[in-house]
Amino acid sequence: MDAPGKTNPIPLRHRFTRRFVQLQVGLLVYGVSIAFLVRAHLGLDPWDVFQQGISKRTGLSLGTVVCAVGALVLLLWIPLRLRPGLGTVSNVVVIGVTADLTLRVVPDAGAWWLRGALMVAGVVLNGVATALYLGARMGPGPRDGLMTGLAARYSWLSIRVARTSIEVTVLAAGFLLGGSVGVATVLYAFGIGPLTQLFLPLFAMRDPRPLPAPAAAPA
Repeated sequence: MDAPGKTNPIPLRHRFTRRFVQLQVGLLVYGVSIAFLVRAHLGLDPWDVFQQGISKRTGLSLGTVVCAVGALVLLLWIPLRLRPGLGTVSNVVVIGVTADLTLRVVPDAGAWWLRGALMVAGVVLNGVATALYLGARMGPGPRDGLMTGLAARYSWLSIRVARTSIEVTVLAAGFLLGGSVGVATVLYAFGIGPLTQLFLPLFAMRDPRPLPAPAAAPA
């Protein structure tokens, strides 16, 4: 593992296998974290509140909706002239499939302490997963890319404002659709940033040449 704060002399292009495995592990863990939060019945993160609401209204599985929403969000990259990476495409497929598979084997939590444990585990695992797939540097997820892409396209729009605006919108829409909002939603909002920052130095792949992400397509 690379020491935090030091540049690894091996270029990223020569470590594709390691990066790819880390990416897939991160996405798998992310899907598991979603399932844990669903089974805790204490609320979800904003995007999953929205996706669960759609799932309840349409009868589609949550994982199917996660994949579909990811694909639709990816279409919004086109007017922003953003180019997806391997991590972007994998994000669309792997997280939703893993969430559905995990929901099949993890039952609903009954006791209050078990619900709390699943909630905390879900949020912490989500932070670990985010650090894993971002650290692999193979492209952001569709939702993250949309936020950073909007901020890059419009100089007056900061990433914080773009992220907050989008997440408040999907949270409100998801709540109206019947998605689960609760204490886990608040815990996620305040905890995911510090957790990702905590774990990212452990998994960040470094290269002497910085890689822009996402890259703008040529005009």
